[in-house]
Amino acid sequence: MPRRKARKRQKNLKLDYKRRGAEAILQVALTSQRRLSAVTRQSRSASFMDKFIMIGPQGSGKGTQSSLLARDFDFVHISIGDIFRWNVRNHTKLAARIRKITDAGLLVPDEIVDEVVRHRLEEHDWNYGFVLDGFPRTRPQAEYLFQTWNLDKVIYLDVPDEVVYERVMSRARVGEGSGFTKRADDDPAVLKTRLREYYEKTKPLLELYDRKQMLVTVDGNRGIEAVYHDIQEKLGLTNRRKATQPELVR
Repeated sequence: MPRRKARKRQKNLKLDYKRRGAEAILQVALTSQRRLSAVTRQSRSASFMDKFIMIGPQGSGKGTQSSLLARDFDFVHISIGDIFRWNVRNHTKLAARIRKITDAGLLVPDEIVDEVVRHRLEEHDWNYGFVLDGFPRTRPQAEYLFQTWNLDKVIYLDVPDEVVYERVMSRARVGEGSGFTKRADDDPAVLKTRLREYYEKTKPLLELYDRKQMLVTVDGNRGIEAVYHDIQEKLGLTNRRKATQPELVR
């Protein structure tokens, strides 16, 4: 009798060991699957890591088109104007410097813009890339970007001067626009100053981008949807809208 109980106890122990072994194997398999899924998501994210620059004169639609790309492809829209406006609304020390300059109808100096952009890019808070709107506007700024980041494409929104003037003056009349104060937006002389600086400093960068085979020129003198469709086509993004959705880990 004692021998029979001992054999039964030994048999139960073997079954218990097998059960525990099976559970351990299953746990390892599930852990491996989760890790593989995480790696797959990271690889997918890395393969879709795009860094774009949106360039064009004031009123060309840079902010609108950058926002659409951010909405549909999970890019981070980095708008220099938005950063400045946030500082103004929140009465930061930077805002005080900005207001003195913009209230006089002047452009924010390059050294302030450089400081803001460098700080913003250091946050590195994007999964699929970013669209940089309003920077660079000078050759030194462009060279800084080339040295620091692997940029993919520069999207140039080509809009005639008369259309730019009408757009900016129109939105200034209703209190909108990209200026930091309505006074700056509503002054045709200020607009002319900004356009002159754009043509002197920023537009010449198109030749640099073209030599690097990064330039994508889009006719911006059309409706928002037509311009956006053209941008997606030229960047090869038309089939990627759903591809950036992460898969669930079960």
